[in-house]
Parts: sequence; C-alpha cells; structure tokens
Amino acid sequence: MSRPRIVIVGAGFAGYRTAQTLSRLARGRAEIVLLNPTDYFLYLPLLPQVAAGILEPRRVTVSLSGTLPHVRLVLGESDRIDLDARQVHYTGPEGEGGTLSYDRLVLAAGSVNKLLPIPGVAEHAHGFRGLPEALYLRDHVTRQVELAGATDDPRSCASRCTFVVVGAGYTGTEVAAHGQLFTDSQVDRHPLRTGMRPRWLLLDIADRVLPELDERLSRTADDVLRERGVDVRMGTSVKEATHEGVLLTDGEFVDTQTLVWCVGVRPDPLAESLGLPMERGRLLVDPHLQVPGRPEVFACGDAAAVPDLEKPGSYTPMTAQHAWRQGKVCGHNIAASFGEGRRRAYRHKDMGFVVDLGGVKAAANPLGVNLSGVAAGAVTRGYHLAAMPGNRVRVAADWLLDAVLPRQAVQLGLVRSWSVPLDTASPELPRVPGKPERDQEPEQEPSRPGTGAERAKSRPGGEAANDQPGEEPAKGRPGGEPAKNQPGGEPAKNQPGGEPAKNQPGGEPAKRQSAVVPPPDQPPPGPDVAPGPVRRTDRFTEGDS
Repeated sequence: MSRPRIVIVGAGFAGYRTAQTLSRLARGRAEIVLLNPTDYFLYLPLLPQVAAGILEPRRVTVSLSGTLPHVRLVLGESDRIDLDARQVHYTGPEGEGGTLSYDRLVLAAGSVNKLLPIPGVAEHAHGFRGLPEALYLRDHVTRQVELAGATDDPRSCASRCTFVVVGAGYTGTEVAAHGQLFTDSQVDRHPLRTGMRPRWLLLDIADRVLPELDERLSRTADDVLRERGVDVRMGTSVKEATHEGVLLTDGEFVDTQTLVWCVGVRPDPLAESLGLPMERGRLLVDPHLQVPGRPEVFACGDAAAVPDLEKPGSYTPMTAQHAWRQGKVCGHNIAASFGEGRRRAYRHKDMGFVVDLGGVKAAANPLGVNLSGVAAGAVTRGYHLAAMPGNRVRVAADWLLDAVLPRQAVQLGLVRSWSVPLDTASPELPRVPGKPERDQEPEQEPSRPGTGAERAKSRPGGEAANDQPGEEPAKGRPGGEPAKNQPGGEPAKNQPGGEPAKNQPGGEPAKRQSAVVPPPDQPPPGPDVAPGPVRRTDRFTEGDS
C-alpha cells in the first residue's frame, strides 16, 4: 500500500514548522513534500542586520534539506492548484513545469510587499521582504554614501545622504534604526567633503511608532530613534515619488535617492486564486486550520485567516510568532487526520515582543516586563538565537565580530535595482534575464504599442526602472494584486482570483507572456544586459556598469 503524500506549499515560518513537526510525527509512514522557490528557510527578523552589514546573508538562511530529515524538497513556485484533482502545478527554477498530487495539502505561501496606489512608488521604491532586497539595500546605501563623499555639490550630497523609510512597524523601525548607525559609521571613518551627516526619515500615517505594540514599547523605540538622529514623522506619508525625491503629504518635497517601502504585507496571491472564501486576501480556515468544505486542505501563516479564540470575532495578525505556532498545530492536526494523535484548535498567548534597534539598544517586554537599553538588547538577541532553527553559532560569532571590528562598507553589486522590483509576487527571488518568452495564450490581451524607453524612468540610485520595453507599466490597485512584470514581456493582468506570473532564476519566464520586442536602439536581453530600458544619455546614472 502506497504512503499518503502531504504537500506543503511554502517554507516560511508556518511551512517550515509544519514540515518539521510532520517529519517527527510521520516516522516514514507518509511522504512529505515541501515546495519552495529557494532551498532555505529565511529568518526574517534578522534581515535588517543583513542590510546594515552586521550579519552575512547565509547566517539568516537555514538549509531545508539539511534540517528537515524525511522531507522531500521540490524547488519551484506554485502556479495553480486544482482542488478537485488534488494536484499542485508548479514551475521549476529553470522554467520546467511539474505537477504534484496530494492526499493532504498545506497552503503556507506567506506574504509579499503591500502596494498602495501612490504615483511613482512602484517605480522608485524597493521593498524589504526577501534576501535579495536586503542585499540590494546594503549595496545601494553604501554606494550613495560613497558618491556623496566624492561630490562637492552640497545639494547632491544631501540628496544621496537622505534615506526615506515608509512604515513604522517592526520592519521599518528596525531598518531605520540600523540604517542610521550603519551610515554614521561610514561617515565617521570617511567624512563627507561638505561636512554633512546622513539623514534617515521614518514616515507613517499612524500616530506613533510601532502602533501595534504596547505604548511603552512604542515610546522606548521612539526615544532611541530620535536620540540617534532619525527624523521620525508620524501622521505623514508619501504623496508622490519621483526620480529626484518624494513629495510628502504635508506638502514638503524631500530630495532623496532612496525610498524603502515597509508599509506592511499582503497575503501571497496564490491563496486568492483558489476561489475559496477569503478574508482580506487570506484564506478562511476553522480553528483547526482546515478549509471548510475541503477537509484535505490546511492553511496557516500569513496566507490564512485563523480565528482568534482569545478575541472572538477577530483573526490572528500576520506575524512570524503566529505563523510559527500555527505550523506546529497544523502538523499535529494533519497527523491526527491519519489517525496519529488527536487534533487541536489553535490558541495563543502573547509572551511578549522584542524590537532590535541596533547596537546595544532594543525594546522588549518578555512576560509583560518592559525593558529598554542593554537589558532589552540582551533579551532580544537571546530570543532570536533561541528561535532560529539553525546557524546559532555563526550568528553569535558575527555579533561578536561586529562588536570588536569595524563593519566592511563595500558594495558587491550582485543585486541590481531592476532585479528587485517592488511590484512582485516573489520577493524571495531576484528577477533575472530569461529565455525568449513562450507563445501567448489566446485569453491574454495583446501588448500595447510603444517602447519601454518612452515610459521608463530611472529608479533612485540611477538604475533602470521596472517597466519593460514594449509593454504597459504595471499599476497597483487598492485591495487588489499588483501586476508582476516579466523581463521583456507584458505584465500579468490583475483579475480577481487570477494567477500571477512568476520568474524562475536562470530559467524560462512563466507562460502567458508576449514575445520580446526591444526598442531599435537596445540589444535584446542576455547574460550581460538587463531586461529593461536603455540607460538615458541626458543625465549621469550612477550604479550601472
């Protein structure tokens, strides 16, 4: 008799913990398949430290095959799920298609960057959801400080040394806190010619920093940021983004080459494509994490709207803590569906929160005890070491080295601006030039005339914009899924329940893309040519090879 197959889509906090729990409970009696675009689990809370040069990228990645025994890893992105046939269709990293049948399905696809219909944001901002985005920001910030130090123009220096972060939640607060220390350390060793200092702005429409946390934690974080020199502006956001800077909602125009978008996340659009009951883009499940009417389908993490039994009528928030705990419950309930143990409902009890503010500073309230300063910093780092499923010694070693040695402020240039667009459903993968697109399917609209060079605009930092030659730029819609641009192809059409196109590294772009039609003065995309518009010749564009 063949073993039942359990397919887990996504290896974030929820998917990884589900696979880990099932690997222990199944004991070889079930086949566990984990479908994920990368071969690692990313520990997102430490990503700001990667961007600030404290941790090396591999420190926050944990090998899936190395830490999940008895779990079969399949590299690829899910394109479509056929619930009636019990099949998951996916595209592999080299463009090959595949199908996985299942007896139990776990949807743990996670979340992606949240876009708002603000002019210029999709073209000029970068998100902070994946490792490629963190690596790009690290290089970009380093390059801006170096270019500022080489110019005698005070206005250009001020623009390059101004960094705008939108969103004062966990991610935005930590990015601004670590970023200010990172740029200050560079300027301390190599002062700018004009005598200026780097300036970080943290914007949010909320009335305080970290609005989702206790007011005392919020106040602690706000005090640390302001003391460090971060320009914290609550009740303010971006009205429009341009190549020269950003226009704020209070009417001020800020000259800047850097716009970091940390306004929040939205569920992966894969959940919406199933055509099942949703709650603000999240798949509705019962307290046992099962989809009503589909007992073989489970969902957890950011992709699932899980009833909060501690607060009747509400759903658990999209946080890593909930995703990690839900993954464990999901694994137990799947095992129970095969007769191994009893299923349980998901309940949670907050044990406190920690916010790393860089250096020895942090804000934390473990078990309800509010801490700040060095004590909070020690608790925060201890929590992260305990929560990480691997690489603890390496992370601790990097922290020790950072405490006694200066940081290496160098730019490697491995991730380009055009390869990490904000408008993407795959922040974990950098966009790469692919093979020529396949023939367009009949139901897709033809591309509109015009060249990308006519519409494309340079991003902050001087690199090419996301729009592709011969195609219409993608536009985000409130409450809907933004289009995902393909190299040289037409952006995916955003229809409710529609399927976003996804690129695979080094491989063939997803189906339903039109043929590449570069403008006459631009060579076709290739290994050494970015799949975007040519560089403008009427102004200097730093950062391009």
